[in-house]
Amino acid sequence: MDYIKITETPSNHEHLETMDTATLLAAMNQEDQKVAQAVNNVIPEITRLVDALAERFQKGGRLFYIGAGTSGRLGILDASEIPPTFGMPHDRVVGLIAGGDGAIRKAVENAEDDRTQAWLDLKARDINSNDVVVGIAASGTTPYVLGGLADANANGLLTGGITNNPGSPLSKVATIAIEVNVGPEFVTGSTRMKSGTSQKLVLNMISTALMIRIGRVKGNKMVNMQLSNDKLVDRGTRYVMEGLGVGYETAEALLKKHGSVKKALDAGR
Repeated sequence: MDYIKITETPSNHEHLETMDTATLLAAMNQEDQKVAQAVNNVIPEITRLVDALAERFQKGGRLFYIGAGTSGRLGILDASEIPPTFGMPHDRVVGLIAGGDGAIRKAVENAEDDRTQAWLDLKARDINSNDVVVGIAASGTTPYVLGGLADANANGLLTGGITNNPGSPLSKVATIAIEVNVGPEFVTGSTRMKSGTSQKLVLNMISTALMIRIGRVKGNKMVNMQLSNDKLVDRGTRYVMEGLGVGYETAEALLKKHGSVKKALDAGR
């Protein structure tokens, strides 16, 4: 191993079991404050990935996240929020986890150690050269992720990698490597903490910036969001009110008639 596995280095805090609750929470928060700066440091790499994604999305490409454990779950979480937030079809941003959907709630033994399964999972979804595969692995060593990225590279796809260990195998296999060095975890090796938080921030940035770049946001509003409950209908109505300068009832009628904020705004102008 020719790199330091930062995610496994000892915590900066000793004797956690002797701390009272307030001290524990303050110390965790102290560590968490380092995460945003670590993400800020990799904005150039995130920019490269988003720009490349936007270009491929305009050609009908898709974004696939692959990961295991916490990393896989975070990818699925980000993907699952794209249709309701931005009105995109559910198959444009897809999260895949080692072990399949059953691993979302319960770990599947040894699933992450299979180097061939990720590409099989991708091929089952008719992966093509316009698609982009982003592997997520705090350690940067997860075989499921490494194998999937290597196979994607071999088949001419653009690949990205999100890891918390600079210089890790994931960094070397991904076309665009996003290395978020958050330092040691509060509980040594517990990458569900700072590493997981950093991954969530990066995923938010990737998908949100992508959706803005391809026109799914107007001004600062989610004009393509799905109107799937009363709260979202009310939010959409207020967006239409603001955009057209009309009253609540008029805005609500326009929204319900046209089915989205964007279409209501276009029709009302």
